[in-house]
Amino acid sequence: MARVIVLDAGVIIALLSPGDAHHERAKRLITLERGPFLMHPLTAAETLVGAAKQDKDAALWSRLQSLGIEVADIGPTEPLLLARLRADHGMKMPDTCVLAVAHHARLPLATFDDRLGAVADTVGLRHPIPDAA
Repeated sequence: MARVIVLDAGVIIALLSPGDAHHERAKRLITLERGPFLMHPLTAAETLVGAAKQDKDAALWSRLQSLGIEVADIGPTEPLLLARLRADHGMKMPDTCVLAVAHHARLPLATFDDRLGAVADTVGLRHPIPDAA
């Protein structure tokens, strides 16, 4: 079975934006790892906002699912986990949501965000993103 990786919105935004500084690295990560990938529902929604403005969110979500992206379900204790992680690490809630998925399932987290990456390093959950080919 393939290794599951938690994705931050920035990875998908970079993947979908050829002009993004991280586009090639995001593309390489998705190509090499091949999923499955997990995203917090809030994180998935963040990636769909631009498409929703053009009424293309359903098509984009279908495309992301075809790449192996799934929505995580932490369960009824999620509010407690989010509160604890935010209190412990002082991150904004969107980043806390990404960390919560990785923390709950003990899965590696891929991000281009320096702050979130540093926290993921601290708790031993950061997944390295390969350099562009």
